[in-house]
Amino acid sequence: MDCLFCKIVDGSIPSVRIYEDDEFLVFKDVNPVAPVHLLVIPKKHIDSLAYIKEEHASMMGRMMLVIAHVARDQGIVENGYRVLSNHGQDAGQIIQHLHFHILGGKKLAPIG
Repeated sequence: MDCLFCKIVDGSIPSVRIYEDDEFLVFKDVNPVAPVHLLVIPKKHIDSLAYIKEEHASMMGRMMLVIAHVARDQGIVENGYRVLSNHGQDAGQIIQHLHFHILGGKKLAPIG
């Protein structure tokens, strides 16, 4: 597979890893837009949120727990943080692998 994030998972592309377990990897974004800008990905390739199926429900719940755990470890819970996932070109999805951005460490502009 020619997926950048799958290559990060298998170690053929280096990353600054913040958290890792059997299912998930969290690493620093190479183009951060906030002092804390992390990417949370499942190790199993799924293109985006639009391709989540019933069989992924428990994995997605565990992924949210990983996000909460990492946010606590990064010290951004008290002041707040944003969790964001894009699907498709119009939303700005660049890598076709399900991922969530964790953004924090500064006051972020409101959305909507």
